[in-house]
Amino acid sequence: MPGNEFRQPLSIDSAPRGSVCEWCGQPAVLEIAVASGAYDEEPEYFCRLCGEEFARAVADSLDRTITEGVDTYA
Repeated sequence: MPGNEFRQPLSIDSAPRGSVCEWCGQPAVLEIAVASGAYDEEPEYFCRLCGEEFARAVADSLDRTITEGVDTYA
């Protein structure tokens, strides 16, 4: 089911006021948590640019995992 919320790897929300980016120290605007199974990761805070880079890195790692699985069984 493509719209199933449980298949989404990331939870993205607004960061609490006063939060700072985990990567660059700038004011954070995004709160991102990785949905990793039974226990979701603690949220991390990012500025917009670092948050986009983090989301890209997660998407790339998921793509590699799927591709490697397909290649392994092909």
